[in-house]
Amino acid sequence: MKVVFVGATKGMGLALARKLAERGERLFLLGRDEGSLDATARDLEVRGATGSVGHGPLDLEDPDGFGPALDAASEALGGFDTLVITAGLFATQEDLEADPALAERLTRINFTNTVVLCEHAKQRLLDNGGGTLCVFSSVAGERGRKPVVIYGASKAGLSAYLEGLDHKHRADGLKVVTVKPGFVKTGMTAGLKPPPFAGEPDEVADIVVGAIDRGDPVVYAPGAWALVMAVIRRLPRAIMRRVGF
Repeated sequence: MKVVFVGATKGMGLALARKLAERGERLFLLGRDEGSLDATARDLEVRGATGSVGHGPLDLEDPDGFGPALDAASEALGGFDTLVITAGLFATQEDLEADPALAERLTRINFTNTVVLCEHAKQRLLDNGGGTLCVFSSVAGERGRKPVVIYGASKAGLSAYLEGLDHKHRADGLKVVTVKPGFVKTGMTAGLKPPPFAGEPDEVADIVVGAIDRGDPVVYAPGAWALVMAVIRRLPRAIMRRVGF
């Protein structure tokens, strides 16, 4: 595999990138912090990635840079067949309600700009006969819920877009893998009380690697969240209004 990775320097992204490196995949990293990208690239090389791991700038708040960033990655790898996007923004509902500018920024990064990045990557993959687009959404987007009204809405929109993309282009050779993690113990969730079924980054990474290999359209990680969300999707609104999750 020739994998372009957006969000590999920490959390679930780093755990997943390490798993791919240990399998000997070729990797190219995109992100904002050059120092973190360089340190991560050297780490992945030591862990077994094939060839040197290159990196370049990409800021999810700057869509004008998406095309050039993907072109640079493609040139370095001699073309790519997989794009993994784990990057995104999280904030609590309380913080988002108190700061409309933060709410706008979060929805723009998690939905609008991520969709634009996927569109750039989609066309490049299709032009080369297909490939895999693996994007991290969230179980928070399964239903409107009190604790994650705004964050959940941003992920609901992203999940709907990815599902439509998979329906439209699977026959063309483009496999869209939507990852829906539950609560995972990373820096993003630091300070929050872990719920039941909270996962570890390595556990999630193993599940996602398998989903990429199989081309699964949707994967829940940890797997118990598939059952949890199946129940939540079926709860009547009257009950959803009364409960706090």
